[in-house]
Amino acid sequence: MKDKKILAPSILSADFLNLKNEIKLVEKAGANIIHCDIMDGHFVPNLTFGHSVIQQIKNITNLPLDVHLMITNAEKYIDNYIDAGADYISVHYEAVTHLNRLINHIKSKNVKVGVAINPSTPIENLSDVFSLLDFVLLMSVNPGFGGQSFIEQTISKIEKFHQMKLMYNKNILLEIDGGITLENANKLSKLGVNMFVAGSAIFNSENKTETINKFISNINEY
Repeated sequence: MKDKKILAPSILSADFLNLKNEIKLVEKAGANIIHCDIMDGHFVPNLTFGHSVIQQIKNITNLPLDVHLMITNAEKYIDNYIDAGADYISVHYEAVTHLNRLINHIKSKNVKVGVAINPSTPIENLSDVFSLLDFVLLMSVNPGFGGQSFIEQTISKIEKFHQMKLMYNKNILLEIDGGITLENANKLSKLGVNMFVAGSAIFNSENKTETINKFISNINEY
Protein backbone atom coordinates (compact mmCIF):
# COMPACT_ATOMS: atom_id res chain seq x y z
CA MET A 1 0.00 0.00 0.00
CA LYS A 2 1.35 3.40 -1.01
CA ASP A 3 1.90 6.09 1.58
CA LYS A 4 -0.64 8.89 1.57
CA LYS A 5 0.43 11.91 -0.49
CA ILE A 6 -0.66 15.36 0.60
CA LEU A 7 -0.57 18.60 -1.39
CA ALA A 8 -0.41 21.68 0.84
CA PRO A 9 -0.61 25.00 -1.04
CA SER A 10 1.21 27.73 0.87
CA ILE A 11 -0.86 30.88 1.09
CA LEU A 12 2.35 32.89 1.55
CA SER A 13 2.22 33.27 -2.25
CA ALA A 14 -1.53 33.89 -2.48
CA ASP A 15 -3.21 37.21 -3.22
CA PHE A 16 -4.15 38.39 0.27
CA LEU A 17 -6.60 40.95 -1.10
CA ASN A 18 -8.45 37.98 -2.59
CA LEU A 19 -7.54 35.35 0.00
CA LYS A 20 -10.97 33.80 0.51
CA ASN A 21 -11.39 33.15 -3.21
CA GLU A 22 -7.82 31.84 -3.49
CA ILE A 23 -8.42 29.34 -0.69
CA LYS A 24 -11.78 28.28 -2.11
CA LEU A 25 -10.14 27.75 -5.50
CA VAL A 26 -7.38 25.44 -4.23
CA GLU A 27 -9.89 23.61 -2.03
CA LYS A 28 -12.19 22.96 -4.99
CA ALA A 29 -9.23 21.91 -7.14
CA GLY A 30 -8.38 19.08 -4.75
CA ALA A 31 -5.69 20.38 -2.40
CA ASN A 32 -5.49 18.39 0.85
CA ILE A 33 -4.27 20.98 3.36
CA ILE A 34 -3.72 24.73 3.58
CA HIS A 35 -0.15 25.57 4.61
CA CYS A 36 0.22 28.75 6.68
CA ASP A 37 3.68 30.28 7.10
CA ILE A 38 3.98 32.33 10.29
CA MET A 39 7.07 34.58 10.32
CA ASP A 40 8.05 37.01 13.05
CA GLY A 41 10.75 39.12 11.40
CA HIS A 42 13.18 37.85 14.03
CA PHE A 43 13.80 34.14 13.52
CA VAL A 44 13.44 34.74 9.77
CA PRO A 45 13.87 38.02 7.86
CA ASN A 46 10.23 38.49 6.99
CA LEU A 47 6.94 39.26 8.70
CA THR A 48 3.66 37.63 7.69
CA PHE A 49 0.54 37.20 9.84
CA GLY A 50 -0.60 35.85 13.19
CA HIS A 51 -3.20 33.67 14.85
CA SER A 52 -6.12 36.00 14.11
CA VAL A 53 -5.69 35.33 10.39
CA ILE A 54 -5.54 31.57 11.09
CA GLN A 55 -8.89 31.88 12.85
CA GLN A 56 -10.40 33.68 9.87
CA ILE A 57 -9.06 31.08 7.45
CA LYS A 58 -10.52 28.34 9.63
CA ASN A 59 -13.94 29.94 9.18
CA ILE A 60 -13.81 29.80 5.38
CA THR A 61 -12.41 26.34 4.63
CA ASN A 62 -13.03 22.75 5.64
CA LEU A 63 -9.44 21.80 4.84
CA PRO A 64 -7.02 21.12 7.71
CA LEU A 65 -4.60 23.95 8.47
CA ASP A 66 -0.88 23.20 8.54
CA VAL A 67 0.67 26.00 10.61
CA HIS A 68 4.43 26.39 10.23
CA LEU A 69 5.78 28.57 13.04
CA MET A 70 8.97 30.30 11.97
CA ILE A 71 9.11 32.30 15.17
CA THR A 72 11.09 32.64 18.37
CA ASN A 73 9.38 32.12 21.71
CA ALA A 74 6.89 29.69 20.18
CA GLU A 75 6.05 28.48 23.69
CA LYS A 76 4.45 31.85 24.47
CA TYR A 77 2.15 31.82 21.47
CA ILE A 78 1.45 28.16 20.78
CA ASP A 79 -1.96 28.06 22.46
CA ASN A 80 -3.11 31.03 20.38
CA TYR A 81 -2.54 29.02 17.22
CA ILE A 82 -4.09 25.89 18.66
CA ASP A 83 -7.18 27.83 19.74
CA ALA A 84 -7.34 29.52 16.33
CA GLY A 85 -7.81 26.11 14.70
CA ALA A 86 -4.44 24.73 13.66
CA ASP A 87 -4.67 21.01 12.82
CA TYR A 88 -0.94 20.54 12.22
CA ILE A 89 1.74 22.64 13.91
CA SER A 90 5.46 22.58 13.21
CA VAL A 91 8.01 24.46 15.28
CA HIS A 92 11.66 24.99 14.41
CA TYR A 93 14.37 22.94 16.06
CA GLU A 94 16.64 25.98 15.88
CA ALA A 95 14.19 28.29 17.67
CA VAL A 96 12.90 26.21 20.61
CA THR A 97 14.86 25.72 23.82
CA HIS A 98 12.68 23.11 25.53
CA LEU A 99 11.63 21.12 22.47
CA ASN A 100 10.50 17.95 24.23
CA ARG A 101 8.19 19.89 26.54
CA LEU A 102 6.64 21.90 23.71
CA ILE A 103 6.03 18.81 21.58
CA ASN A 104 4.25 17.06 24.43
CA HIS A 105 2.15 20.15 25.09
CA ILE A 106 0.99 20.31 21.46
CA LYS A 107 0.22 16.59 21.48
CA SER A 108 -1.86 17.01 24.64
CA LYS A 109 -4.10 19.38 22.65
CA ASN A 110 -4.80 16.70 20.03
CA VAL A 111 -2.95 18.62 17.33
CA LYS A 112 -0.56 16.89 14.92
CA VAL A 113 2.96 18.00 15.79
CA GLY A 114 6.08 18.27 13.69
CA VAL A 115 9.53 19.77 13.92
CA ALA A 116 11.00 21.79 11.06
CA ILE A 117 14.72 21.99 10.38
CA ASN A 118 16.65 24.46 8.26
CA PRO A 119 18.89 23.32 5.38
CA SER A 120 22.05 23.54 7.50
CA THR A 121 20.61 21.54 10.44
CA PRO A 122 21.39 17.79 10.47
CA ILE A 123 18.26 15.65 10.69
CA GLU A 124 20.06 13.48 13.24
CA ASN A 125 19.53 16.33 15.71
CA LEU A 126 15.92 15.13 15.97
CA SER A 127 16.88 11.70 17.30
CA ASP A 128 15.76 12.45 20.88
CA VAL A 129 12.26 13.58 19.82
CA PHE A 130 11.75 11.62 16.60
CA SER A 131 9.51 9.00 18.21
CA LEU A 132 7.18 11.73 19.53
CA LEU A 133 6.49 13.36 16.19
CA ASP A 134 3.67 13.00 13.69
CA PHE A 135 5.75 14.55 10.91
CA VAL A 136 9.12 16.11 10.11
CA LEU A 137 9.32 19.23 7.97
CA LEU A 138 12.50 19.55 5.93
CA MET A 139 13.16 23.07 4.70
CA SER A 140 14.57 22.77 1.18
CA VAL A 141 15.26 26.52 1.06
CA ASN A 142 16.43 28.93 3.73
CA PRO A 143 13.18 30.10 5.30
CA GLY A 144 11.88 33.63 5.09
CA PHE A 145 10.78 34.16 1.50
CA GLY A 146 8.81 32.35 -1.17
CA GLY A 147 9.97 31.65 -4.70
CA GLN A 148 13.43 30.25 -3.89
CA SER A 149 15.12 27.33 -5.65
CA PHE A 150 15.22 23.83 -4.18
CA ILE A 151 18.48 22.99 -2.35
CA GLU A 152 19.65 19.66 -3.77
CA GLN A 153 21.42 18.60 -0.55
CA THR A 154 17.92 18.02 0.85
CA ILE A 155 17.92 14.67 -0.99
CA SER A 156 20.48 13.20 1.42
CA LYS A 157 18.32 14.30 4.36
CA ILE A 158 15.35 12.47 2.87
CA GLU A 159 17.43 9.28 2.79
CA LYS A 160 18.51 9.80 6.40
CA PHE A 161 14.90 10.41 7.42
CA HIS A 162 13.92 6.98 6.11
CA GLN A 163 16.82 5.38 7.96
CA MET A 164 15.61 6.99 11.20
CA LYS A 165 12.05 5.94 10.46
CA LEU A 166 13.17 2.32 10.22
CA MET A 167 15.36 2.63 13.30
CA TYR A 168 12.54 3.96 15.46
CA ASN A 169 9.82 1.86 13.79
CA LYS A 170 7.76 5.01 13.69
CA ASN A 171 4.79 5.82 11.44
CA ILE A 172 5.75 9.39 10.66
CA LEU A 173 5.18 11.65 7.66
CA LEU A 174 7.82 13.60 5.77
CA GLU A 175 6.97 17.13 4.63
CA ILE A 176 9.09 19.20 2.24
CA ASP A 177 8.84 22.99 1.96
CA GLY A 178 10.77 25.18 -0.45
CA GLY A 179 11.28 25.24 -4.20
CA ILE A 180 8.72 22.51 -4.89
CA THR A 181 7.74 22.49 -8.56
CA LEU A 182 5.87 20.28 -10.98
CA GLU A 183 9.26 19.17 -12.27
CA ASN A 184 10.71 17.92 -8.96
CA ALA A 185 7.54 16.84 -7.13
CA ASN A 186 7.45 13.48 -8.91
CA LYS A 187 11.07 12.70 -8.02
CA LEU A 188 10.50 13.67 -4.38
CA SER A 189 7.40 11.50 -4.20
CA LYS A 190 9.42 8.56 -5.50
CA LEU A 191 11.92 9.21 -2.70
CA GLY A 192 9.15 8.84 -0.12
CA VAL A 193 8.03 12.40 0.62
CA ASN A 194 4.43 12.50 1.90
CA MET A 195 3.54 16.18 2.22
CA PHE A 196 4.37 18.74 -0.46
CA VAL A 197 4.26 22.47 0.27
CA ALA A 198 3.98 24.52 -2.92
CA GLY A 199 3.47 28.27 -2.96
CA SER A 200 4.60 30.28 -5.96
CA ALA A 201 4.42 27.23 -8.23
CA ILE A 202 0.67 27.19 -7.65
CA PHE A 203 -0.38 30.76 -6.95
CA ASN A 204 1.82 32.34 -9.63
CA SER A 205 0.69 29.91 -12.32
CA GLU A 206 -1.65 31.01 -15.09
CA ASN A 207 -4.16 28.27 -14.29
CA LYS A 208 -4.10 27.34 -10.60
CA THR A 209 -6.66 24.56 -10.93
CA GLU A 210 -4.75 22.89 -13.75
CA THR A 211 -1.47 23.23 -11.83
CA ILE A 212 -2.97 21.63 -8.72
CA ASN A 213 -4.35 18.78 -10.81
CA LYS A 214 -0.88 18.21 -12.29
CA PHE A 215 0.71 18.30 -8.84
CA ILE A 216 -1.77 15.74 -7.52
CA SER A 217 -1.08 13.48 -10.48
CA ASN A 218 2.69 13.82 -10.13
CA ILE A 219 2.90 13.16 -6.39
CA ASN A 220 0.51 10.22 -6.48
CA GLU A 221 2.36 8.33 -9.20
CA TYR A 222 4.55 6.71 -6.51
